[in-house]
Amino acid sequence: MKKQLSKQLASVSSSLVGQLFIAALLGAMQVFAFAPFEQWWVLYPSFIGVFLLLKQAQRHHQKLFLVSFIFNLSMFIATIHWVYVSMDLFGGMPSIINATLILLLAAYLALFPTFALWISHKIPSHSLAIRLLLILPSFWLIMDWVRGWFLTGFPWAYLGYSHADTPLVGFAPIFGVQGITLAILIICASLTLLLTKSSQKVAITLIVFLIATGYLLKQLTFTELQAPVKVALVQGNIDQNQKWKRDQLYPSLFKYLDLTEAGDNSDRENELIIWPESAIAALEIDMQRFLLPLSEELEQKGKTLLTGIINYDIHNDEYFNSIIMLGKLPKGQGYSQISPNRYKKHHLLPIGEFVPFEDFLRPLAPYFNLPMSSFQRGAEVQTNLQFGQSTLAAALCYEIAFPELLRKNVHEKTGILLTLSNDAWFGDSIGPDQHLEIARMRAIEFGRPLLRSTNNGVTAIYDSRGEELGRLPSNKAAVLRMQIQPAYGTTPYQQIGQTPLFIFCFLSLFLALILTKRQDT
Repeated sequence: MKKQLSKQLASVSSSLVGQLFIAALLGAMQVFAFAPFEQWWVLYPSFIGVFLLLKQAQRHHQKLFLVSFIFNLSMFIATIHWVYVSMDLFGGMPSIINATLILLLAAYLALFPTFALWISHKIPSHSLAIRLLLILPSFWLIMDWVRGWFLTGFPWAYLGYSHADTPLVGFAPIFGVQGITLAILIICASLTLLLTKSSQKVAITLIVFLIATGYLLKQLTFTELQAPVKVALVQGNIDQNQKWKRDQLYPSLFKYLDLTEAGDNSDRENELIIWPESAIAALEIDMQRFLLPLSEELEQKGKTLLTGIINYDIHNDEYFNSIIMLGKLPKGQGYSQISPNRYKKHHLLPIGEFVPFEDFLRPLAPYFNLPMSSFQRGAEVQTNLQFGQSTLAAALCYEIAFPELLRKNVHEKTGILLTLSNDAWFGDSIGPDQHLEIARMRAIEFGRPLLRSTNNGVTAIYDSRGEELGRLPSNKAAVLRMQIQPAYGTTPYQQIGQTPLFIFCFLSLFLALILTKRQDT
């Protein structure tokens, strides 16, 4: 029976159609490694399977590229298909066009890891170990970096995000999330070598070393906890279809105010209240009759409010997706329209916040004319937000996926990481859970607590080790109140960023070149 099954599998994998089918299955299964499924282990059979498949297809370079492409295409379709939800609900285009656009996006993203797989197998080398342990991880990291930068970047679904609850997470404060990605790839390569009975001693040594090192690093602490701070994250759960309607502005604001004041108010002095991205769905300049009295009232009560709002620069006719602070604030930092105690989003979301080639795209469909899709960029480096007890490094929505951007704004005396978002665009899909998973990794990389306030979920709080302290259920108006401890200090990743990984890539490729030349002589 086993022999017959083995022959059938060999027969399927020997044809191009069979290889493409297997590659599609192996790629699609990777979605289960990420939130909300969090089955991190599926990455290992996925990569081992495709390594063995590519080994079989290696003689034909065109087939090799196609198999690699289908593997990555199915991975991205399975992992980011949730983008379709926003297009379907708010795009105003036929379903077939929406599906085609998602397919094109997935195909574009698949090109980057496909190139890494293809070139690592195309480069002449007689050693499977050199190919899988040196060449492939190096090109994979390089192409991940390009994917996170080219055309403003889309750094979603890095492999390392899936391993926040494994020993390998110990590499995050040292090398960032891509340090975990590198460890995953090397372990997958080593397991493949063991299965093919190649360089077994090296493979076993690497597996044991990486798991043990990750575990030991996980025990280290790089930041020092400070006095507790009271926080209240308010989740308004405002209907996305109603949010930007003028007659819904004040009903939404009263809802936020009611939620903020609900419950026992006896012990809320010095509380930091956080409303989500664009909770005030209007221009700041038009809301002064609301903001100024609210700020005075909060100051009298000893409270601070932080909220998303749209800033309009009347002199330059520019709009900014912004965060402002009201109420009790440090001397000289009190609220005004010119107060420096604010944040303007730097890394904008294509289509959602700015439209490339807008003269051509905007007339095509409502999807290219979403509310507030003509923002300007704030500065790349901005002063931390300040309140009486600590400081916050802010990231608005999509920005939290760019660790190097946040790294430029986190200092030794930055106490808290803050991200405001509105994932209501993506309904009940898996997108918001993946977004939260990405945000959690920032807390681990920088050794600081993270506050994530959203309109309808997932609102959550993590401590400085990335452990969840609490979250609110999605699609429910509620408040998450607790005390957190800011953390000061510096992690190795905060100091040196991805430089060690670039050095690894250079040295690995150089070593692979030397070893390959030695084999040829």
